[in-house]
Amino acid sequence: MNLKQLSDMLDLSQTTVSRALNGYPEVNEDTRRRVADAAKRHGYRPNPSARRLATGKAGMIGYVMPTGAAVDIDPHFVEFLSGLGDYARGHELDLVLSPTAADEEETTYRRVVANKQVDAVYVSSPRPADRRVTLLNQLGIPFIVHGRSEGLGFDYPFMDIDNEAAFHDAARLLIQLGHAKVGLINGDIGQTFAIFRERGVRRALAASGLTLAAERVRSVAMTEENGFRASMSLLQGNAPPTAILCSSLIMALGAVRAIRDLGLTIPGDVSLIAHDDVFPWLKPENFSVPLTTTRSSIRAAGSRIAERLAAKLSGLETEPRGEVWPVDLVVRGSIAGAKT
Repeated sequence: MNLKQLSDMLDLSQTTVSRALNGYPEVNEDTRRRVADAAKRHGYRPNPSARRLATGKAGMIGYVMPTGAAVDIDPHFVEFLSGLGDYARGHELDLVLSPTAADEEETTYRRVVANKQVDAVYVSSPRPADRRVTLLNQLGIPFIVHGRSEGLGFDYPFMDIDNEAAFHDAARLLIQLGHAKVGLINGDIGQTFAIFRERGVRRALAASGLTLAAERVRSVAMTEENGFRASMSLLQGNAPPTAILCSSLIMALGAVRAIRDLGLTIPGDVSLIAHDDVFPWLKPENFSVPLTTTRSSIRAAGSRIAERLAAKLSGLETEPRGEVWPVDLVVRGSIAGAKT
């Protein structure tokens, strides 16, 4: 079915149908939904070249992806990408990955924008005063940041979870259970999510007159092996923690293995809490001891990023708005009162 046939069938002009399919704000929601339902029912798909000519848009979301031996594609990224792809697939959007060396990201962003390869981009794993965000703001392309960057001096669009509050609440719960020696196995401390999480733990401890000792903190890439090594290091140190907070369920797998290998028990000897990104294949309730978690779906975050980019392209979102999701604290059997 072509555009004219679809328009005749709906008794609408081709311009109205085209604008409805491409999300123009002047088309009311009832008409947009009616057109979208008919297009789906009859298998209509707009011609990409025609759409570009008619709207000036390619229907493409871009992501500049660092590659190379030093870069790992971890399950968190794959799960996020799945959520983004789920939304994009249902809204006639495609995702373009532009690989780049880690030290050439800015050059690649300039090339992608100059070549008009994509209509919008998203940025992941932001760092403080992230130069990528500054560059995209200067280049004028629609973008959104998954996470937040501090110290930029201007407003920009982002979507993040409340990492500080999540780890503050988790640490406070451990303190209420009598744990004064709390360990933190965090992600890359150069990234803002990890900075916020450590900040939350420190704030909770400080409220009870406690501190997060340097010897009870590890910042590593979020893998099972790193979780194992970090936990072994903490628990065999001079001041081992009685409770550990992990920045990922994947790291928690390694922590559980380390605790077991040292002949300790959860929660008898060590209480354990981890952040749960809601992987469909790794459920905290299926751990040998059901795991207490801070919980927020990274797949849902990916879908929301795509939704907001689509809103930017259609003119429905115009302000540089920040969005912060609260995080659930789900208590299970992996925590108990500290030994006296």
